[in-house]
Amino acid sequence: MEVGCRCGCTAPGRDNAHRVATAVADGDVDRAIEAGLLACGSCPACTTDCRDAVAATRDARLAALAARERFRSRESRLQRRAAERDAARAIRTAAPDNTTSAGSAAPPTRPALPPAAAAALARARAKAAGNRAP
Repeated sequence: MEVGCRCGCTAPGRDNAHRVATAVADGDVDRAIEAGLLACGSCPACTTDCRDAVAATRDARLAALAARERFRSRESRLQRRAAERDAARAIRTAAPDNTTSAGSAAPPTRPALPPAAAAALARARAKAAGNRAP
């Protein structure tokens, strides 16, 4: 059974492309996707308007799928960062109390700088001290 296209094309062997084009022309994107919108090519015998409509619908759907994937990746990244931040807070609050023998609270310890940053800071301090010498 040969399926004709909305544009009047009845090229043989292009039934799937014609089903997609007909669904697109009807505005039924779900039916077009089920018929293979994202996978099939256009029928070369169809009119330019028909091929352009299928291509535009396919491109819009692919762009929407890409945007959804970017959104999901961003949400996952934000959740991971929030979990890391919460874990770091939990570690800081569960740390033993920093008190001295006199009972007064000692200043909270700060995390050490990475080695490269510490070296850069030392060089900057040395240079600043050298500029202040008489």
